[in-house]
This record gives sequence, C-alpha cells and structure tokens, in this order.
Amino acid sequence: MTAAPTIRLVWRPKFTGQEHIPRKGPVLIVANHLSAADHYFLGLITARHIATMAKIEYFAQPGIKGKLIGAVFNGLGQVPVDRSGGRAALDGLGASEQILRENRVLAVFPEGTRSPDGRLYKGKTGAARLALATGATVLPAGIRGTQDVQTEGTLLPKMAKVRIDIGKPLDFSDRLTDTPDRVTLREVTDEIMRSIQALSGQEYVDMFAARAKRELAEKNKQAEEEA
Repeated sequence: MTAAPTIRLVWRPKFTGQEHIPRKGPVLIVANHLSAADHYFLGLITARHIATMAKIEYFAQPGIKGKLIGAVFNGLGQVPVDRSGGRAALDGLGASEQILRENRVLAVFPEGTRSPDGRLYKGKTGAARLALATGATVLPAGIRGTQDVQTEGTLLPKMAKVRIDIGKPLDFSDRLTDTPDRVTLREVTDEIMRSIQALSGQEYVDMFAARAKRELAEKNKQAEEEA
C-alpha cells in the first residue's frame, strides 16, 4: 500500500491486538463499517496484503473513467460483490472464498454497508458462511474515528483520531461445513457482531443498516416536503 507511510505520518492511527494476526494461512477479518476510509486504515494493521469487498458497480462504470476506477479497485485486490441480495449476493461470495483458500487475508464488513449514524447494525450472514466453509482464522476488529476522517459524500479527508482494536480469534471449529443451515449462520453471525461491538464500543441496533438508511432517507424526504 503505497499511501501507507503518509497515512501513518499524518493520522498516526493506533492499533492494538496485531499479535493475533497469523503470519501465514487464511485470515478473515470482520469489522464494523463507519466510513470509506475504513479500507485504508485496515490495510495498515499487518504487512500482509488485505483484500476487501467492494460494490460491483465500481467495476462496471462506463467510459474511460469507469475503466480506470475498475482497474484501481482490481489493483487494490478488492473483490466485486453484488449487494442486490439473493442468489447474486451468494454467488459473489465465491471470489471471497477463493481468496481464503489461497491462504490470503480478507476483510469484510458484515453490516453490508456503512453505518448511517455511527451505531452497529445487524450483520448479514456472508461472513459466517465464509468462516464455516474455509476454516479461516476469524479475527473481529473494532474501528473508531474513521467517520470523522471521511464522512459520506465528501472527497477530502479530515484530521481525526483513528483506532483499530483487533480481538482474539473466534473459534467456530465445531461448526465447519459447506452447507450450514440458517440457524447456524445466524448464531455465528450474531457471535461475530457481539465480538465487534465489544471492541468498537458501539450501540447495537437489531436492524440491517440498509433498511435504516432507507428509513432515514424517507424521513428526510418527508421533512423537505413538509417544510
């Protein structure tokens, strides 16, 4: 990551728990999602390259600009994921699973999208599915402060204190399977989210973040119409 020295020098982020990251073998980092800046700071926690997941739309934008953006995301090792849900989203986990089977490091945000208000939202089951299918080392991570570095809709980053705490590996060895049932997936996902919450200190909301964003947008639209 060529920007790493600059980010370290300017923001001086604080990391704890780096000793939990194995030097080799598949690693699945599961973290809360506050900002687009999460990707860049997570990339500093280990000398190993960390692949992340990005919306498939970033890889399919039209024109020269779109191709350049797609090339940058591919160069960063980011994995395209379809967030429309259903079969498409499930199929999108294939590339992520391949990364882990190649003994690499993958970071995912189980909330599926950035928190609209800084709280921690209900996790989707994709991370659990990857963990149970691959047997990768699962490390929870709590990110703080990145929402103040780059808020949604802004281009220029701001100065803020950033901290990432990495927890001890989560043990799902007794539930490894390529075909987990819904109950198991939800149990593992909820365990992952509790571990993230313990590290991030966020208030937990038993609702998907995407739904919270829709409801917030509807309220804002209604308020504008009534103004």
